[in-house]
Amino acid sequence: MSTLNAVLSQFEKNNKAASSNSNKIPQEERLQKYFAPILPKGVTSGEKRIRILPAQNGESPFEEVFFHEVMVDGNWLKLHDPKQDGKRSPLNEVYDALMMSGLESDKTLARDYRSRKFFIVKVIDRENESHGVKFWRFKNNYKNEGVFDKLLPLFKNKGDITDPKQGRDLIITLGITKSGNGKDYTTITSIIPDDMTPLHTDSEIANSWINDELKWADVYSKKPEEYLEMVAKGETPKWDSVNKKFISSSEENIILTGKHEPILDLQEDVISDDYELPF
Repeated sequence: MSTLNAVLSQFEKNNKAASSNSNKIPQEERLQKYFAPILPKGVTSGEKRIRILPAQNGESPFEEVFFHEVMVDGNWLKLHDPKQDGKRSPLNEVYDALMMSGLESDKTLARDYRSRKFFIVKVIDRENESHGVKFWRFKNNYKNEGVFDKLLPLFKNKGDITDPKQGRDLIITLGITKSGNGKDYTTITSIIPDDMTPLHTDSEIANSWINDELKWADVYSKKPEEYLEMVAKGETPKWDSVNKKFISSSEENIILTGKHEPILDLQEDVISDDYELPF
């Protein structure tokens, strides 16, 4: 199957559906591996230029991954759903229990525990090529008005835009929109393909990007079961550096030794609350 057909097939399937922790690279380098199209505060418009990297074996470059979006200690976090890995999913268990109660109020509450589909794709950030491969994560839009839906016409009209020799860079236009609570957040207003160009004029650099074995799971953290269990119970997980494990905020009050601080998830530092809203 060609890359173009794989993308079109994935979109059709997605459209119908709608009607390890990061130990391989040092934490300080992880900051460079997120592509986040966010405007700086005070800036109302701007552009980003990227190149989507081709997948191996003619597969679609867009990987479908499910995350829970939950509030933890006052911050919105995206927590990987371990159900995809065939593991226990505490947040899904709460969702299923609420949906089975038969109460409309529980069904409304269940929405906070449901995992949602995201797409993750490897890209080159043209403004920061020295950073190498980056990962762009964006949410599936059930109204077919999201990023994935903006990208599909480009494949249909321009062919395989990920082709290393005859592909195209993408120009992402950004703007500002106000949310219901009055906060400003960045939105993607358009994605336009540039002229046909090679991925890089130096074939060695191009090949190094294409063959980079870094996976999204090496960059986006996967919280352990005990962390998800605490969140599902409405508790705030804290990292106990003495016992090398997560404990709940209630447990923390009775532990008198050691320094207690959460494991830094650089993704959460990079992706602001504003970015959680648009897609």
